[in-house]
Amino acid sequence: MSKSLFALFLAPFFLVACSTNNVTVDSSLQRYFDSAGVKGSFGFFDNGQGHFTIYNLPRFRDSAYQPAATFDIVQSLIALQTGALADTSARIPGSLWGMAGTADTNKLSAPMLTLQGAFQNTGNAGNIGFRGISGLLGKDSLKKWIDSLHYGNRDLSGPIDSFWLNNHLKITSDEQLGLIKRLYFDQLPFFNRPQKLVRGMMPIESNSVYRLAYKTGQGIKEDGQAIGWVMGWVEENKHPYFFVVNMESADTKKDLSVIGLQIVKSILKPMGFFDGKK
Repeated sequence: MSKSLFALFLAPFFLVACSTNNVTVDSSLQRYFDSAGVKGSFGFFDNGQGHFTIYNLPRFRDSAYQPAATFDIVQSLIALQTGALADTSARIPGSLWGMAGTADTNKLSAPMLTLQGAFQNTGNAGNIGFRGISGLLGKDSLKKWIDSLHYGNRDLSGPIDSFWLNNHLKITSDEQLGLIKRLYFDQLPFFNRPQKLVRGMMPIESNSVYRLAYKTGQGIKEDGQAIGWVMGWVEENKHPYFFVVNMESADTKKDLSVIGLQIVKSILKPMGFFDGKK
């Protein structure tokens, strides 16, 4: 039984037709996607007010896509929870850098990645690192924890080192928003330490006014379109606000991580973020 953040918080308001004070479906946000040459959805949750702002509700709530590198969050939690990796500075064993977790001594000359290094690397090195971690964990352990999380459709079909990239495992923006919120508040079915360590690996922009933490991912859909994610939170005056951007484009050369972050900032700035107005 998979329950998403959207279902838990919004279903009562939609079913009772009393959503205006808690949900804003804002079609005007389409302009930010149009100007970037992508289509997608945006979800934002003001935790203090219990209020959602959503663009493209059907896509946000009902359409599921491969998680791409946002799945690094889940793999990191499992690796730290199970002790497969002791902490974020633990090095990913080079012998597990081969395909499907098989030993490949020819890859031992490659630079040794730490968990944090792989998590924060959005290129091929990060992908190789987490392929190694999946081999280290094994599919049985991954399945146990993915089932426990009720993560997306829980479909682990395909090779162990790439099932989160092959368009079998899929998740909605709604579920991603729930995941990131629960991670922030130590509400996932992991010990507090792994959750704290994973939060600490999120790339952060920080100054005296705000802290912006996020995780990105990009992959290719079955139809050849590029799919991208940016998900995380922004803190101002010690209050967290959570967001998820999902995008797709026919141009697979576009860096959707950069575009998604630009969309996030373009949407949040008129709301008063980044200028000390929250």
